[in-house]
Amino acid sequence: MADTQDTAAPGERVVIKKYANRRLYNTASSSYVTLEHLSEMVKQNIDFVVYDAKTNEDITRSVLTQIIFEEESQQGQSLLPIQFLRQLIGFYGNSMQAFLPSYLELSLASFSQQQERMRNQFTALGHTPGAGAFDEQVRQNLALFDRAMKMFSPFAYARPEEPAPVAPKAEPAAPPADEALAALRKQMEDMQAQIEKLANKG
Repeated sequence: MADTQDTAAPGERVVIKKYANRRLYNTASSSYVTLEHLSEMVKQNIDFVVYDAKTNEDITRSVLTQIIFEEESQQGQSLLPIQFLRQLIGFYGNSMQAFLPSYLELSLASFSQQQERMRNQFTALGHTPGAGAFDEQVRQNLALFDRAMKMFSPFAYARPEEPAPVAPKAEPAAPPADEALAALRKQMEDMQAQIEKLANKG
């Protein structure tokens, strides 16, 4: 588990250096750490950046991806549905690729805010929510996210039990970039409104 020595000065990130032998060195605590240790730092909201010790290249993204791979490999730990992973891969090189990171960030931020709001509501009522209440809320959130992803890319997203819609033979001309961006923003705003409505139910 991360300790107080893992943190840098206020406003600064912890610098992690990765060496050729794949060892990770925490410069704040002057000690070697593991991917599991970095995972704990993420969960404790300790901000860090990872540099290649030889080239000084920022490799934070690849290290975080490794952490996700390790978490997904553990029995009962997986969070990412197979269909979601397939669609995510499909967006690489897609014309909408540039918009997806912001879309996913907004979705996860809204999801986290909603969960925190629900915890606060239960706390205000003087009791701790049971697992069933969280499970039901999670199911609602996933259903909403599922609908939003279909709206975001209707032809790319189809569950195994749902045949993918057949695209028309004559493709219409792609809308101008400004129109596509405006449509995407409208979809994100609609999704945010639905999330807020769910969060305020009850």
